[in-house]
Formats: sequence, C-alpha cells, structure tokens
Amino acid sequence: MKITELVKILKPDLFIPEMQSGTKPAVLEELVQPLVAGGFVRSKGLVIETLSKRETLGSTGIGKGVAVPHCRTLAVSDLHIVIGVSKKGVDFDALDKKPAQLFFLIVAPPLDGNNLYLPVLGKVVESVRDSKLRQAMIAAPDFGSFLKAIQGG
Repeated sequence: MKITELVKILKPDLFIPEMQSGTKPAVLEELVQPLVAGGFVRSKGLVIETLSKRETLGSTGIGKGVAVPHCRTLAVSDLHIVIGVSKKGVDFDALDKKPAQLFFLIVAPPLDGNNLYLPVLGKVVESVRDSKLRQAMIAAPDFGSFLKAIQGG
C-alpha cells in the first residue's frame, strides 16, 4: 500500500486535533466518538468492548509517542481510521513507557472485501517511523496540515 492510498481513506471529520482524554479507556471512547457521530458504527459499546479486549492481548501503544488501537468488529461495515492528537500525551502502556501523543484508531468489519485492514495497519506503522514526520503529524493544527505531514511535506 502506498501513502497516497492511505491518505484517500482518511476523512477530515475523523480527525481530532486536540484530544481531551487523560486515560487509556477515555482515549478509546474519545476516538470512537467521531465514528458514532458520523453514523459509521452500529454499536459504540461493542466497538469499545472489542478494542478493550484487544488491549488485554497486548498494548497497541507501539512506542515513540504513537498508539494504533485496532480491531475487527461486526459493528462497522467499512474500514475507518480515526486520528487523534494529544499534545500532553497519555499513558498507553507502550513498550518504551513513553506517553502516546498520536493515535490511529483502525476499525474494520471481520471480512473487508478489499482486504485493507492489514495493509492499512502496516502503512500507518511505517508512516510514523520517521521522527521528523511523526513530530510534524503531532504538531499539525488541522486536517490539511496533518495530510501534508503524513505525506512527508
């Protein structure tokens, strides 16, 4: 998957430029809220429960200030990505013990026809490896700036 393909999936109404949550459970709730508001989920509770169960298998806090909570759930019919930024950071049980500032919530149905779930997950992780780009994404004040940052500009 190319970064341009990932960017096409991102939506401005699923971007949270300044998250308010201070705990892992609250972050998951806050990230799911735009999906609820957009009518993309059938059951907020089911999505939260599935994400929470996923976290018990191992934290999705991948380190370097990034967390990628993700799950497959019957509560959605299409793949969606919600991006959230927390300037102050939230303890997300990352391996490096650093607070997460950049969140990519990825939810998909159990079977997505385009088989995008794993390629999207991989591309998101790849896109945050570069420290300079990661910092630009965290500093992005709006969706347009975020898109420019994730594309390396």
